Parts: sequence; structure tokens; C-alpha cells
Amino acid sequence: MASTAMSGTGTNTADDPLQTAVWRLRSRGCWADAAALLDHHATADAGAALQRAALLVERCLYTEQGWAEAEDALRAAEALAHTDEERGAAACERGQLAYEATLLKTRDRSDEARSAFGRAAALIAPGAPGRALLDFRRGLMSENLADSPQAARAAYRRAHAGATAHGDALLLSFTWRHLAGLALREGELAEARRGFAESLRIREELGFLVGTAPALASLAEAEPEPETKARLRAEAGRLFRLLDGVPTWLAAELSANEAPAAIEQRGPGQSPAA
Repeated sequence: MASTAMSGTGTNTADDPLQTAVWRLRSRGCWADAAALLDHHATADAGAALQRAALLVERCLYTEQGWAEAEDALRAAEALAHTDEERGAAACERGQLAYEATLLKTRDRSDEARSAFGRAAALIAPGAPGRALLDFRRGLMSENLADSPQAARAAYRRAHAGATAHGDALLLSFTWRHLAGLALREGELAEARRGFAESLRIREELGFLVGTAPALASLAEAEPEPETKARLRAEAGRLFRLLDGVPTWLAAELSANEAPAAIEQRGPGQSPAA
């Protein structure tokens, strides 16, 4: 499942043992270990190389480290890609890595991200499983780099529909979460709480531990009841510490809630892509 490597691969009982093992490591923030399981296959198989690259790209988002390794893995995957689907998936990962570098202030690669996502859109057919992931990532670009919430909402809704059609529960947890974030920005608290709660429920059901702390923190932002808000934040903090401070960018939000300080520039309830 190269085109959905960073979505729900390994999360259901029909997946093979290798994919299940990769998922268990990935879901706990052990991206390097998960990628290592694919090393042997990734030397000749385009799908495995793409999945390996996607794991290392995701590690950059959550840890703000490992950029060179992700670049090397991505170049190797691009070299092995031969079909339109494989080339499109590689371009989608290329765009995501450039987006992350720009958002996390490593280097401005916004033009590269737009170009790569454009190539992916030309190669991945409408209705294909990988299209939903691409739509979601283009929504992130619109929201966080172009400051265009309307375009972001449209992209997230397309991604949500695609994830629903293909039964991709993990991607649904992302689309629910980011649609809820837009609702929160507009003061629609009931809609925001519903979306954040759905995202959290899915992540807990899938065992996506590394994505659970951000989901708890976001739900707390939309919670009007002080006791419940404090409980959600405390649980988010506990998981954050359990995972040794991953995702790194959550630290600012948790610290801002513990003591008066400026909220992350992305705004309440928001995060890069998690």
C-alpha cells in the first residue's frame, strides 16, 4: 500500500505480520525501528521503499529530526518508482517533507511542496486510495502556509470522503481533527468538540499512541467545563512525557496551558499535521 503508507497500513487484522509489526512500532513513535524492518525489501521493491520513506518523513514531523535520512530514503524510493501510482506517492511524500521543513522553520521549501503536490495530483487518479491522503496534505498547505481556511476545509472534506470510501480509519482521525480545528477557529465549539472527540476515539481504538496526546490537547481547547479541560490536558501531558516529549511541537501548547504564555502561532487546537 505505497500510496497510503502514512495512513492505515497495518491497523487491521487482515494485514500481514510485517505490516502489523511496522504499525506497532510506528504508533509508538519508533519510526527508525519500523523503517529498519523494511530495509531488506526496500532495496528492490518500490512499495516497501515508499513506505520506508514515508515513515522517516513522518518522524521529521513529530521529532523535528532525521531530515537527511528522510531525504535519502525518499530519493531511493523515487528511483524505484515506475508506475504513475508509485511516482504519485513519491511526489506526495516529497511535498509533505518540504511542507514540514517550511512549517517547522527548518527551511522555506513552500514552492517545492506546491510543485510536488501538483505532480502528485497529476499522477494519482481521482478516487484512488492515495488521493485522499494527497487532498488532506494539500489542505494542510492551504491552512498553515497559505492561511486559506476555506480552501483547507474543501480539501479536508474531499479527504474525509475519500478516507470514508476506502475505510481508512487513521486518515479519518486526521480529517476529523483538522475540520474540528477550523470549526474552533470560527467559534463553533459544539462542532469542534464533536470532531476532536471522533479523532480521539479513532486513535484510541487503533492504538495510535503517538497521535493521542495531540488529540487530547485539542479536545481540551474546545471543552468549556474546567474540570474536564484540566483532566484532558493532564492526560495529554502524561502521554507526552511517556513518549519522551514527542511530538516536540506539542510542548509549547502544553506549557502555555500550564502557565500564561503565548499560544503556538498555529492557533488553539491546531498542530502541523498530527
